[in-house]
Amino acid sequence: KSTLKEHHLLTTLFQENVMIGIYTMSVMVVALLSTTLPVFADDLTSSTTGVGTGLKLIGAGLAIGLAVVGAGQGQGHAAKGAIESVGRNPQVYNKIFTLFLLSMALIEFQAILGLIVSFVILAK
Repeated sequence: KSTLKEHHLLTTLFQENVMIGIYTMSVMVVALLSTTLPVFADDLTSSTTGVGTGLKLIGAGLAIGLAVVGAGQGQGHAAKGAIESVGRNPQVYNKIFTLFLLSMALIEFQAILGLIVSFVILAK
């Protein structure tokens, strides 16, 4: 038999999940509209861009997008590992912190490299 407190907690969690879903859907709709509406604003008859330009833009977007996603996941895993390590053994904080900052710099370089690759793609 569930208590009133448990029912209130489940109701609150359900409402939070619904709000997160609504927020996620609204962000997706805004992102979709902001990327597709400028296409409809162009006059396609006077456009001098070809298929090659579109493929360059897609390639540059994929380069930076995948690099940033990979860097974000890597930084999240590195932070999780560092926090867990310090939580288990607080005496090694200084040693872990130094390695943590070094790994963050290397992971961030991955995102910067993706940006450089996208610029190179757009420059050609």
